[in-house]
Amino acid sequence: MNTFNHIPVLFDEVLDLLRPQANGRYIDGTLGAGGHTAGLLQKSAPSGRVLVFDKDAEAIAFAQKQLEPFGERVTYVHASYAEMGRIAPTNGFDQVDGILLDLGLSSRQLDNAQRGFSFMKDGPLDMRFDTSQGETAADLINNLDETTLADILWRYGEEKSSRKIAQMMVAERPFTTTTQLAEKIAQTVRRRGRIHPATQTFQALRIAVNRELETVETGVMAALELLGQNGRLAVISFHSLEDRFVKQTFRQLSQDCTCPPEQPVCTCGGQAKFRLITRKAVQASAEEIAQNSRSRSARLRVIEKK
Repeated sequence: MNTFNHIPVLFDEVLDLLRPQANGRYIDGTLGAGGHTAGLLQKSAPSGRVLVFDKDAEAIAFAQKQLEPFGERVTYVHASYAEMGRIAPTNGFDQVDGILLDLGLSSRQLDNAQRGFSFMKDGPLDMRFDTSQGETAADLINNLDETTLADILWRYGEEKSSRKIAQMMVAERPFTTTTQLAEKIAQTVRRRGRIHPATQTFQALRIAVNRELETVETGVMAALELLGQNGRLAVISFHSLEDRFVKQTFRQLSQDCTCPPEQPVCTCGGQAKFRLITRKAVQASAEEIAQNSRSRSARLRVIEKK
């Protein structure tokens, strides 16, 4: 049972599939509010250890307070999970028993107007996971050309009106706040059912700002390399592009192959190095969706190293 004050998406399903045990070593590549990490620590008591990553310094500070009772069993790293291949072994985490990547935004990030992730709250157009570096969403909107902006909206947001919105952005810029942008988008394109017309644009900008798809690709491959025998990697995706990559990668890796050990992705069709644990993506129950509507789009996939 989860005794943490924050219940993350697919909490029970993640723990059931990762099977944390005492003396085990686990990595939570996306710490967030620390809910999944708390579950891993609880299930692997009294001696299991967890290495956690997060680019958001505020998230680490918050989670450290929540996870204080677990003491030295948890190690914190302020960095992207894409860097775990380099960082984890230096902290004694190689040949690990389980790794979790929850690719969704935490409620704390969404609900903080100053982070600029949500058009429902007025705040600066930032959207960076790590607010100490990199370009903001405002930087992209106010400096990129119309064609590049349209490509971002189409590729990352699958926005059908990408060209019309990009044209508006260039004509109306500079943009500085979330509500300013959302209102202009609403004036430019029609609402599609219950979905706000700015939804896909905000998603696309966030993905572009944080290079999320590139990070997923690098992070998943790094995680697979760190798994020990019978170690499992669990990935929760919220975006079709991310889930497609995870699905295709896991399926390819679980096919029989005879590739050399240093080649992480199978290309030949011999004996597989990995076993697919979830044939289909695990989704949130109706009960969980009723309690947390953000879990509706969550897709959990798990693979095991042989």
